[in-house]
Amino acid sequence: MMLYPAMSKLNESVPNRYLLVNVVARRARQIAEAADVSGTPLTEKPVTTAINEVANGEITSGGVDTSIEH
Repeated sequence: MMLYPAMSKLNESVPNRYLLVNVVARRARQIAEAADVSGTPLTEKPVTTAINEVANGEITSGGVDTSIEH
């Protein structure tokens, strides 16, 4: 099975796969929470959006805000 984006592409922004999981999960929570607060419907799942952001170089392991507002 071919994954998109490829792991090698994701590792350009986040070199460690365990850190990648952490970065994507935190960013996905932020996306979901922001959509919930604003009432904006999401067109794709937050994890998909977060993975695409990493693949596009929009976020890196150092560039993600790890705080989640409650």
